[in-house]
Amino acid sequence: MIRVLVIVGAVGLTLQAFIGLSFLISCLQEKETRASMFALIQFVFMSLFLAVYLILVWTGFFGTAMGISILIAGYIVVGIASLLLFKKNKPNQKALEGTKGLIVGDVKRFDERETVFSRTGSLRPGSEQYETFYREHPEYQAVDDARRAKGGPMGDLGAIDRPHGDINVAMLMASSNLPFYLADPDKVKPQPHFSFKKGLTVKKTTISPEEASERIKGYAKMLGAGLVGIANLNPFWVYSHYGRITRDNWEDWGKEVPITHQYAVVFAEEMSFEMIGPAPHTPTSVESMHNYAKGAFIAVQVASFIANLGYSATANHFRYYENLMVPLAVDAGLGEIGRMGYLITKEFGPRVRLSAVTTDMPLIPDKPVDIGVEDFCGFCKKCAVCCPSQSIPMKDRSEVNGTLRWKLNEQSCYDYWGKIGTDCNVCMRVCPWSHARTFPHRLIVAMITRNALARRLFYIMDDIFYGKKPRSKEGPEWARYKSH
Repeated sequence: MIRVLVIVGAVGLTLQAFIGLSFLISCLQEKETRASMFALIQFVFMSLFLAVYLILVWTGFFGTAMGISILIAGYIVVGIASLLLFKKNKPNQKALEGTKGLIVGDVKRFDERETVFSRTGSLRPGSEQYETFYREHPEYQAVDDARRAKGGPMGDLGAIDRPHGDINVAMLMASSNLPFYLADPDKVKPQPHFSFKKGLTVKKTTISPEEASERIKGYAKMLGAGLVGIANLNPFWVYSHYGRITRDNWEDWGKEVPITHQYAVVFAEEMSFEMIGPAPHTPTSVESMHNYAKGAFIAVQVASFIANLGYSATANHFRYYENLMVPLAVDAGLGEIGRMGYLITKEFGPRVRLSAVTTDMPLIPDKPVDIGVEDFCGFCKKCAVCCPSQSIPMKDRSEVNGTLRWKLNEQSCYDYWGKIGTDCNVCMRVCPWSHARTFPHRLIVAMITRNALARRLFYIMDDIFYGKKPRSKEGPEWARYKSH
């Protein structure tokens, strides 16, 4: 029996050292200097511990009374620690309700005209819409006019890296062409391609909700979606009025957004860990726009696919939204809302951009998930501490428009965007959930999604290994923004 325990102990310590080595390799791959140093110290300690253990085995120490006592005590400690760190905690029932679990009062649909992008990107001084909006919302006019004078929410694009970031600005503008082109009415609200044939009547294809859901998810993933989920469309998350003008569709401005669909298919596109590393510099905006373009590419094709089956579908992407993306993604089971206001997923953390297709085609909705984000973000305030504009709240969640959440100060956030000329993404970069999904980080995520103690332990370790205020990294050579 003792021999078996000795062998199992050797295997366990060898596995521990292997995990330590893989974490060191992961830190080196991520170009994390501080983390690499601590990972090396950790690996050396683990290796020494294994070496001492093997020496004691070789000398026959564990055949003595003292050795047996220490061996058994070690198993007891490891057993208790494993139970505490790996045991699945009681689920968060509110999280499993999706956005319904966040509703604590009266919710009003949000008017898209009031978003900063609609105000500064669409309204033209002197136009009828400009006069109408600011007559009803005079509180926005002075700050919005100041933003317009600087070029809008993003201000002078690439200002933080000028002149060396101009090439990256050219890249992000190139990626923005696709969503703009795909915002045409015939793209976001497609008709069946077969209807172009004269005299042909398009009939709805008979297909079960189960097969339709399977087909749509498979098609979206083939197109490049990292995650796909389906939700029952909650009317609360549909904009009340149109406000974003992309293709001179001024006749739509101010009109009520109709609620004609029952389902939303939501896509999450992963943002590269390497490209997020330089945030708030220009490579992160290149990556943002690339994934917005990818989302538009996926959404319009999925919408067209559904239309060709004879059902109504609307693509929601960077240049055309009828719905709030994050709540839809929560209800579709892709993740939870974090302190920074982004969706946090198990697979990629907050490193995602979202798009969606709404439809009347019967589908099978996915269930919301509990991955521990609410608990984790409750004590981890790294995004708030590191936010350059101090726009992320340090306090607990509060009621905002009938929902319980952390309220971002979008005005100061967008003002900082205008100052630096990028979409910042510092909060995304520093979030402990954002690490590249190497083997050690996948193991950590598996633990923190199921165990509250593990969440607190690895939060502390993240501060130790990566620092309370992690520094930005250079990013890939081809996207450099500094002179050499």
